[in-house]
Amino acid sequence: MDQPPTGRGRPVRMPRALRRAQVLRIAQELFTSEGFHHVSMDDIAERAEVSKPVLYRHFPSKLDLYLTVVDARGEELLSAVDAAVAEHPPGEVRPHDARAVITGVVRAYLDFVDRAGESSALLFESDVRHDDGVRARVERATAVVTRRVESVLSGVAGVPHATAALLAPSVAAMAQEAATRRLRAAGPLPARETASLVARLAWGGVSGFVPGLSAEGEREPQQDGGDARPA
Repeated sequence: MDQPPTGRGRPVRMPRALRRAQVLRIAQELFTSEGFHHVSMDDIAERAEVSKPVLYRHFPSKLDLYLTVVDARGEELLSAVDAAVAEHPPGEVRPHDARAVITGVVRAYLDFVDRAGESSALLFESDVRHDDGVRARVERATAVVTRRVESVLSGVAGVPHATAALLAPSVAAMAQEAATRRLRAAGPLPARETASLVARLAWGGVSGFVPGLSAEGEREPQQDGGDARPA
């Protein structure tokens, strides 16, 4: 059991897991509103009403606490994206399935940002990138999402692997930017309409790299003049 410092009335004991969750919630609020560099462990301990020794028993450093918060946000985003990708596993080349996955990925970003609010910026606009290890940790979720999109473009749509590796970061960046701008916009479009528009824009570019598709994203006629196979 952890308890807050004395001097504020009778100490309230709290199970370790609950105390940790409380500290994470408060740290997330402070890191989101103030940024990593303007928040101290003293600030977090005071808001959580715990002593610094108690705080350090849970998290050995401010950076460790920050990255734990970031990891939690990242897992939420990855879970949403994985659910969208899982609906259309790799197999037979199905370009329109790939378009549906791209729409799902965009919607996953929108839903994540809607739930996370400004704390989503801890993943997308972090002010902690002072060394390669920290940068990689903060950007892990974005990197994994990019690999998911790359696998969809190559495994579902049939885009050559090298090309898919170049296109995937742009698709992920479009989804991220749209979600962030929508969060901060006055009178934003509904999530469904936003996802459809952004996916249409992304697919308009991607479809040009899908074997057998026209520039409009439809199946081209077969070489022998036969009808196109339905997509």
